[in-house]
Amino acid sequence: MPSTHQVRKPRSGFIWQLLENRKALAGAVLILLFLLLALLGPVLMPGDASAFVGPPSQPPSSEFLLGTTAQGQDVLMQTIVGARTSLMVGFLTGLIVMVIGALVGMAAGFLGGWVDSVLSFLTNIFLIMPGLPLAVVIAAYLKPGPVTIGLVLVITGWAWNARLLRAQILSLREKDFVLASIVSGEGRFRIIFREILPNMTSLLMSGFISATVYAIGAEVGLEFLGLGDVSTVTWGTNLYWASNDAAMLTGAWWTVVPTGLCVALVGFALVLVNFAIDEITNPRLRSERSWTQMLKSNNLEGGLTTPVVRAHHGH
Repeated sequence: MPSTHQVRKPRSGFIWQLLENRKALAGAVLILLFLLLALLGPVLMPGDASAFVGPPSQPPSSEFLLGTTAQGQDVLMQTIVGARTSLMVGFLTGLIVMVIGALVGMAAGFLGGWVDSVLSFLTNIFLIMPGLPLAVVIAAYLKPGPVTIGLVLVITGWAWNARLLRAQILSLREKDFVLASIVSGEGRFRIIFREILPNMTSLLMSGFISATVYAIGAEVGLEFLGLGDVSTVTWGTNLYWASNDAAMLTGAWWTVVPTGLCVALVGFALVLVNFAIDEITNPRLRSERSWTQMLKSNNLEGGLTTPVVRAHHGH
């Protein structure tokens, strides 16, 4: 008798697995919402976010949903407008850090020889330098602004990705399919882009997300310390002015919480996606997840799991 239960064939491929992962989906939705907020900010809240529009230090009300700052600026408008610069710096810095790290790591790992020695030496120099203290020193001597902050974060953040990708390249270089391509006479660039890069998708994505989380946090932190352009509206400068106005001491929590919550949510969303990537690519985590899902499925379908558990409790 044919069974009515249809077993769905699992889709293969990293991208499909990522799309079917609940953590990745939840993180991606949150990130997309913030990106839409940043892009549509000028349309949703037209006007100058630095303008004085109401009484100073007014708590949230029907007129100002998130209250006003100590200078009488709209906190909601500053939070929405500030998202654009902070997210732009964070994601663009993460992308550049990932690209530089990939280029240096691939060149060092695949070419080997003196190229590997020189690039590994340069990478090790940047790795032993403390990242954030070095960023503070560099930012203090350059012209303040988002471009400067992004440049500082790129200088201090590319080396870790390069080190990880070099190690992965060294491992892939010894695989049979790469050796076969070398023996068949394929060019270096063709081997890298056709044989090696597709097998590093998860590592590249994880490196990009980690660099973006670091960049957003560092950008907000540097501007909070006053090392950015305090005349611009960003999440970091919002916290800088709130600190200057002693917002928490005067009870004006509404000038701190919205921006802080946005930073935390974006970081949480990126970490969710990063954890999903690790869950998909790590065999141990994947096997544990599959085992848990099988147990749940057996419980729901009244399979063998239920009597075993009951017998255990009865004993």
